[in-house]
Amino acid sequence: MINVNNISVSFGGTTLFSDVSFSINENDKIALMGKNGAGKSTLLKIIAGVGKPTTGNISGPKEAIIAYLPQHLLTRDNVTVFEETSKAFEEVYLMRDELESLNEQLNTRTDYETDEYMQLIERVSELSEKFYSIEETNYDAEVEKVLKGLGFERSDFGRQTSEFSGGWRMRIELAKILLKKPDLILLDEPTNHMDIESIQWLEDFLVHSAKAVIVISHDRAFVDNITNRTIEVTMGRIYDYKAKYSHYLELRKERRQHQLKAYEEQQRFIADNQEFIDRFRGTYSKTLQVQSRVKMLEKLEIIEIDEVDTSALRLKFPPSPRSGQYPVIVEELSKAYGDHVVFKDASMVIERGEKVAFVGKNGEGKSTMIKAIMGEIAYDGSLKVGHNAKIGYFAQNQAALLDEELTVFETIDQIAVGDVRVRIKDLLGAFMFSGDDTTKKVKVLSGGEKTRLAMIKLLLEPVNVLILDEPTNHLDMKTKDIIKDALQDFDGTLILVSHDRDFLDGLAKKVFEFGNKRVREHFEDIKGFLEYKKMSSLKDIER
Repeated sequence: MINVNNISVSFGGTTLFSDVSFSINENDKIALMGKNGAGKSTLLKIIAGVGKPTTGNISGPKEAIIAYLPQHLLTRDNVTVFEETSKAFEEVYLMRDELESLNEQLNTRTDYETDEYMQLIERVSELSEKFYSIEETNYDAEVEKVLKGLGFERSDFGRQTSEFSGGWRMRIELAKILLKKPDLILLDEPTNHMDIESIQWLEDFLVHSAKAVIVISHDRAFVDNITNRTIEVTMGRIYDYKAKYSHYLELRKERRQHQLKAYEEQQRFIADNQEFIDRFRGTYSKTLQVQSRVKMLEKLEIIEIDEVDTSALRLKFPPSPRSGQYPVIVEELSKAYGDHVVFKDASMVIERGEKVAFVGKNGEGKSTMIKAIMGEIAYDGSLKVGHNAKIGYFAQNQAALLDEELTVFETIDQIAVGDVRVRIKDLLGAFMFSGDDTTKKVKVLSGGEKTRLAMIKLLLEPVNVLILDEPTNHLDMKTKDIIKDALQDFDGTLILVSHDRDFLDGLAKKVFEFGNKRVREHFEDIKGFLEYKKMSSLKDIER
């Protein structure tokens, strides 16, 4: 058991949270929830030992292994993927090497009566007991199994880590953590940059092979599938629910309703007393009663309602100018980079008003197809963008394309036209830019904030074909819900590349699957597609 004891964190005169305490038991699978800025990542760092609290401490068994995967991390550049991942067993390898060296010394030395020789025997005995108590493992096979589960091909094992993007290097770090079999795994947004198959493999591992886990994630389906407990960080304190995420949402809604009722009753009580004070202030016969009520109101602890409820907020895309019947027609399309074939003879027809998803492993051609549609790359075959198709495109690096010198308000003010100009502050508020946030320069924003700002820009463009490439990375669940609602009401054509099943569910009505250098069309939503894929893999196992 690992204990969080009365943790408080303050900086710059602001208290992030105070006197937070809870215990982490073996096999606890905990979702750490709360809005952006509530202190989730800070709390995770403190438990991991890489951050220090203002007061309080973390306690637990000395031998307990805690492994931590932060949001942003880079592996070293001078080794292969397999070598870097094998560092998970570095301690075992060092023990083995030391044991071999000591045994060699015992065989060659003849100073049997000296203290040094006796110390050598004691060290060999101690190390042998420790080394041989470790379960015999084929370490290379373990490394291979985890790397393949996380989406690496065997041909990747010998490649330098420097050849891989940040997302893939995060997977290498995750592989090292999983191989160490720690007592507690701490994961901060582990599914960003992962495809659906890798997320499913990770879910299975965490549920069936890991001990205790604490995860921060904006992937609702992932959180719901792996957790059995939810700890919410809000307004400087925590609420601990022995429930998985979807059940926690119901309990939290009930809690908020009770708070709201108590708050409203208290406000009525304050208003009644204030009215009495205002009415009889200066009336001699009521002086004592007035003073008594003034003191009572001063001492009254005001009930707080956790987090502002924005569920009633609705965002709408502008009406779409009418496009031709078929905004995108692809026939016998092929793309290769040198000898590497991304896909061959791909065909697809996307009709006006259709909402489709591109899914498949990373590197199978989803983003390549989008670049072809956008005219950014050369290809073989035929691709036609239909009559009057006005495309709005949200690329994976969209946040990086914002003008860093503009403020948040200026970024939106530049492109807003018509009635929306008087609603800019409301729009920014819906995406959690309020007060001083609107005057911040883009260059000081976090990755998530930039993503939200880029999404607002897209909301204001009158387009009839929307192409979104991983739009939900770094977005919290509330913002994702707002965007999903807006996309469901969007009357144009939608192409979505995403690994976020919860986001795709109910949004995409057709799936194009990218894999094995082919593009296959599935006439069902994401749920139906995943059910089909599971049946397919079961048949493969039986075969």
